[in-house]
Amino acid sequence: MSQKERSIFTLLVLIAIGLWALVGYRFYNGAWQRPLGPVLALPMFQPLAGGEDAAPARSSSAVTARPGQPTRTPYTPEASGAPLCGGPPTMTILAIGSDSRGTGYLYGLADVIRYVRIDFATPRVTVLEFPRDIWVEIPELDPKHGITHGKLNQAYLYGNKGMGYYHGPSEGPGLLARTLLHNFGAAPEHYIAANMQTFVKLVNAVGGIDVTLPHSVDGRKPDQPDRHDLYFKAGKHHLNGNQALMLARLRPQGVFERAETQNLVLCALRDALLQPKNLTKLPEIIEAFENAVQTDLSPQQISQLACLLPSLQSHNIQFVTFPSETLVAARTYDKGVNKDVFIFQADFETLRLLVADFERGRWPPRVLSAPVTVTPGKSTSESGFVCP
Repeated sequence: MSQKERSIFTLLVLIAIGLWALVGYRFYNGAWQRPLGPVLALPMFQPLAGGEDAAPARSSSAVTARPGQPTRTPYTPEASGAPLCGGPPTMTILAIGSDSRGTGYLYGLADVIRYVRIDFATPRVTVLEFPRDIWVEIPELDPKHGITHGKLNQAYLYGNKGMGYYHGPSEGPGLLARTLLHNFGAAPEHYIAANMQTFVKLVNAVGGIDVTLPHSVDGRKPDQPDRHDLYFKAGKHHLNGNQALMLARLRPQGVFERAETQNLVLCALRDALLQPKNLTKLPEIIEAFENAVQTDLSPQQISQLACLLPSLQSHNIQFVTFPSETLVAARTYDKGVNKDVFIFQADFETLRLLVADFERGRWPPRVLSAPVTVTPGKSTSESGFVCP
């Protein structure tokens, strides 16, 4: 997109947001600033001298004091001036992709777990992946079930009301957020969860996405030579919703490669949303999300995020994952499914420190000016991955 086209599109987006704001103000009164779903209600922490965090100021449950914060100093904005779009200096969001096939959230594992940090002053978006197979302690589960640990993605499943294992706020997103806080010190301010069919509808609503793969992704098993839908050769692809979902879920080379592929898919979706022709498809885009998303964002906050999108340069949209040496593949008995399962054992001390730096905009240490070369099975966590 040229600078002129970007400017025109930005103006059109701002007009659309302004009309949406006007409608919200006229017809919904106070609902414009009201969260669309139950808030996370995470424990509150009070800073101590030297940048440390105290024990929770208040908490409805026995959650440990926030770890990984000693010697850390508060975040300072990376650019001077007021935040864009009337937003806060920064916002953090727990983004969840559920593997539930239906439109409801009675059940479903967290197939994708991303911690998103938005800097409204720079502007900049940084996205941290939490591998779903990390073995963690899951707090606040109903003790009658006798389950205290599980994979990270199970926290979302146990939290949703179909299971009846968790009685705290915000259902699956709430328990997953508390599990991230309990194990990693991560304290997201908001959440948004969408199931797979919502993703399919969104990709279809924008007319598909264009993805360029640096290497082939072959998810076929030896007895599946005719499953062409599981094979994506290196090069350019125009994908519909189902194809994009299939590509994002394949992991023939492991979870790190899948994370990089998912990053490419997300970048392609961002590019599609920025195309001026898709402004006319706003009704279809909105319909893709209607009654199919869990979030505690307000319409006002959603409008701020939408307003920021055209201002983001590709090199300031960065994806990062934990260094591969902090995760060790293993197997353990999972009481929830009554069998041995594959897991990652984590170096929690190191990960807590990385998360603390991530929340303050200090990790990854630098913003790149060009995409990173993706190597199958390797983590690009040190420098991150930026949209092409």
